[in-house]
Amino acid sequence: MLHPNDPTLRSFIDVDPSSDFSIQNLPYGVFSTAANLTPRVGVAIGDYVLDLWELEQDCRLDVGPLGVFSGASLNPFMALGPKVWTRTRARISELLRQDHPELRDNEELRSRALVPMRDARLHLPFTVSGYTDFYSSKEHATNVGVMFRGKDNALQPNWLHMPIAYNGRASTVVVSGTKVKRPRGQLKPPNVDAPSFGPCKRLDFELEMGVVIGQPSPMGGMLTEQQAEEMIFGFVLLNDWSARDIQQWEYVPLGPFLAKAFATSISPWVVTREALEPFRLKGPEQEPAPLDYLRQNKPQNYDVALDVSLRAASANAPAGISRTNFKYMYWSSVQQLMHHASSGCAMNVGDLLGSGTISGPEKNQRGSLLEISWNGTEPVELPGGVKRSFLEDGDSLVMRGWCQADGYRVGFGEVEGTILPAE
Repeated sequence: MLHPNDPTLRSFIDVDPSSDFSIQNLPYGVFSTAANLTPRVGVAIGDYVLDLWELEQDCRLDVGPLGVFSGASLNPFMALGPKVWTRTRARISELLRQDHPELRDNEELRSRALVPMRDARLHLPFTVSGYTDFYSSKEHATNVGVMFRGKDNALQPNWLHMPIAYNGRASTVVVSGTKVKRPRGQLKPPNVDAPSFGPCKRLDFELEMGVVIGQPSPMGGMLTEQQAEEMIFGFVLLNDWSARDIQQWEYVPLGPFLAKAFATSISPWVVTREALEPFRLKGPEQEPAPLDYLRQNKPQNYDVALDVSLRAASANAPAGISRTNFKYMYWSSVQQLMHHASSGCAMNVGDLLGSGTISGPEKNQRGSLLEISWNGTEPVELPGGVKRSFLEDGDSLVMRGWCQADGYRVGFGEVEGTILPAE
């Protein structure tokens, strides 16, 4: 059988070469339709969703206990482990191949199992057990440090020795398309003596990738590089919305809290680690060399192009404001996971790790408005004479990500959010 990543594979379903959802991708999600309101698991292929519950009922997919794909979460499937993930992806790939007749020539099964994407309502793809947000882009950390501490003290002394992170809120992780209310909080600009309470005035986005943990680790243990890698089920696009003015007042001494707790948006499709394998590459040189427990013996970064566009409330069309790449991350997802578990912290199926804001070395590669507008001093110019330093009510932000190969893409779709006024 041809490997699911084989670049020569083609599906009997017509897939545009520019589609994110090639047969080499096969990302997992949860969907429902107007005709069937029950959420279940599907895979994206071109302009369709392949209903895995229909295939499971028809005995075309055998993943173990019947009903793994009948629920509103990927967690039961992820819990079955990497061998089942690999076997299942290979079987789905086989069923969708243009030279395989089993689904291609079964008109009745095709009519039940292939749902036009336009008819599908996409849901949060997995139950988020816990959420941790890292701070692992050297370019982003340096930009923020220069803004607030000056060039000579841009990076804190610990930053080059370990992946820095904070524990966020799983309860407010939402799927793309969910509208986000402007948060409220304590505000204290530097020029006033006492704080006040009210709506955030400096609302921002953070362009990130999210790592979806598919296997648990025991409390008290540690993880090797291979163990950490095998625990990663896949990746999503992630927008960690940020209230910069609330954070400025609250973050000393314990770090981000309410400024990051109000909403985190993720894309509805989880692209598997296996699908990204052809796009693996070495990350930036790490100097000083990490401590032994964080050492990597093989490349752990990925070549994922990332794009951010902003549609101002008064505009009819979005405008691009940033284009960067996941490959720039200083600390890899595997290192983040090894560090997370190193103290003895147990990891659970469904844990979500945010990469931290992804910025590249160039000015047009900055992954937040804080950086793009340089803390409001250089507003972004949008079509029609509109300017933005931070997000305003009615603004809509879209992030996209994809890996480009010769003749096909492995993409993530998009994560979108529109800002509503504070109540």
